[in-house]
Formats: sequence, C-alpha cells, structure tokens
Amino acid sequence: MVQRPPRQQYAALCYRTKKRGEAEVLVATSRDTGRWVIPKGWPMEHKKAHQVAEQEAFEEVGVKGKAEKAAFGYYHYRKGLDNGIKVPVRVQVHLLKVDDCVKDFKEKGVRRIEWVSAEEAANRVNEPELKILLLQFAETMRKPVQDLAPAGTSPMTAAG
Repeated sequence: MVQRPPRQQYAALCYRTKKRGEAEVLVATSRDTGRWVIPKGWPMEHKKAHQVAEQEAFEEVGVKGKAEKAAFGYYHYRKGLDNGIKVPVRVQVHLLKVDDCVKDFKEKGVRRIEWVSAEEAANRVNEPELKILLLQFAETMRKPVQDLAPAGTSPMTAAG
C-alpha cells in the first residue's frame, strides 16, 4: 500500500499578554468531536500561509491580529473526512498576537473558546506534537524575564 504525502493545513497559535506579562493562548473545541484545538484550515487561493492562519483565527474564534510570516513549528494529525477515511495532515503553525476580539464571527456558537495558559492548553489538546509546540511557546514567552534577571538571581526573584 502506497502512503500519500500528508495534506497541508495552516494554523494560528493565538495569544495575548496580560498586564503582568503572562501569556495566554486561545483554544477552541472542534466542531465535530469537541476536542480542544487551535484555529486551522486548508490552503486558500491567493493567500500566503500566515494570511490563512489569520483568516481561520477570525472565522473560528473571532480574533484579529497579525500572524508572523515565519512558521513557529509543525504538528501532524489524522483528519477524518466525511467519507470516513482518515488522512494524514501536516499543520504549519504561525504565532498570532491578538489585537482585538469581535462579538460576531462565522463560527460563533459552534465552538467553545477559552483563554488559558500555554501549559493548560498543552494539557487539553490531544496531538503530542501540538502539546510540545505549546510548551515551547510557554518557554519562549518566559525568556525575556530570564534575560532581564541580574546574574546570580532567579527569574522569580528578579520579576517578583
């Protein structure tokens, strides 16, 4: 049996920073199974990968912002199609700093959405590689605090 290459999707890891500098990410339930996911979708004609991520974030969870052009990372999963076949999918993830949340959007009422810590998001999602990306994001967001800490002090002491 010949294995086809994975299909491609683009996703937005939507985040915001709270007043104390802590990052939160937006997770949503999928329309079909109710599992926790991040907004993602198939390629769109005349749109670059990061633009697809922006549009999916707006349609699925009602957020606006600029996605980074460079991919933050990738994860894989198996997508169940309407005909019952499961196909491998490679998801290219772009960080998207949220500037605004809108009240009305295409999939409002179809999904549950929650702002949580990246660690909590990692606990909720099923895909192992997405869990890793969320934990890497959490680590990335902590780095500026560590970089600002004077030598010989812990980041908690310096930030506290």
